[in-house]
Amino acid sequence: MADTPHREPDSVLTPDVDPSRQATPVEPGAPTPDLRETVQAVESPRGRSWGVTTLTVLALMYTLYFARSFLLPITLALLLSFLFSPLVRALARVRITPPLGAGLVILALLGTVGFGGYELSGPVQTWAAKAPETLSTAQKKLRRLMRPIERASRTAEQVQNAAGVGGPEAAPREVVVRQPSLIARVFGTTQRFVTAALEVVILLYFLLAAGDLFLQKLIKVLPTLGDKRKAVEIARMTEAGISTYLLTVACINLVEGAVVALVMWALGMPSPILWGVMVAVFEFVPYLGALAIVAVLSVAAITTFDTVGHALLAPAAFLAINIVQANFVSPVLVGHRLELNPVALLVGLTFWFWIWGIPGAFIAVPLMATFKIFCDHIESLAALGEFLGMRDESERRSMVRAP
Repeated sequence: MADTPHREPDSVLTPDVDPSRQATPVEPGAPTPDLRETVQAVESPRGRSWGVTTLTVLALMYTLYFARSFLLPITLALLLSFLFSPLVRALARVRITPPLGAGLVILALLGTVGFGGYELSGPVQTWAAKAPETLSTAQKKLRRLMRPIERASRTAEQVQNAAGVGGPEAAPREVVVRQPSLIARVFGTTQRFVTAALEVVILLYFLLAAGDLFLQKLIKVLPTLGDKRKAVEIARMTEAGISTYLLTVACINLVEGAVVALVMWALGMPSPILWGVMVAVFEFVPYLGALAIVAVLSVAAITTFDTVGHALLAPAAFLAINIVQANFVSPVLVGHRLELNPVALLVGLTFWFWIWGIPGAFIAVPLMATFKIFCDHIESLAALGEFLGMRDESERRSMVRAP
């Protein structure tokens, strides 16, 4: 076969391809590759659906992450509207118009938060002023417990230096990155927090005052009667489920916080009310909230009491109360309607914490419960909703006894 004259590519971006070459099978007798089948597989509806779904999920995650300052206040306002909408409708039944009822609810909410913040401002300022001294004292007491580990580490360093593995000439240069000042960080964070809080309050008022306006508009736009009924069913179940869940969990957390405050007062911990409020707030975050409370209580107790055994009573008492609440109280009061399996809950909690930070961790459970309600009522997402939910005993028995 004569050699075909080689043509130089027009530019570095133009591929150098010999059109006269033929693709031959790797093994004798193997079928000849047919590119038409590959093109048909790529252009098939199934191939396009997977590609579109992947790109849609990536675009959604990108939007949630980079638009968090815009989406987070809206999400908080929507969840709070689910919680307070039944109260506004109850006021409407006694001839209080929704705009006036929404205003009364907002004023009551702001008054409660303001009064609680004012009462807790003193203990918080005291702890903030004593924070450097507290951490220094805790570090000194913990150092006594860490002496065996420090001795072992020092011995390993001496062995490494004696072997010539490291030395002054091999020590890496330390680079110090200058951080913004504490005042700049505090004022910047405060400004963003105040702006987001005002946006949440204003949007919450208009959502409560509007009532079912957006649902009525959605029903009017949907084309078929089945879609209209499904939209109403999803909206009602979401509002009922989320409002019941938030109200029940808030009551459970308040009772747990009161019990913890009494126990901390009995143990001699300073500012027991502050610990009770911290427990009531942090318990909205599953798993991670309890771990954070144990860590903070341990540090505070070590600096308060002289002996380690006495200091460990505070976190141990909280863990005992939390175990009783999580295993006996919450399953009875919350029920299994919006219960998510632990794996999906932990993955969702990690995802929302990564996307929206600490506020995302606080609202991760209501968001996942809302998403589960949507999945349960949409046929194409029913499998995902089943995956998010808990497995009942009948399902377990049928799977175990299956041949």
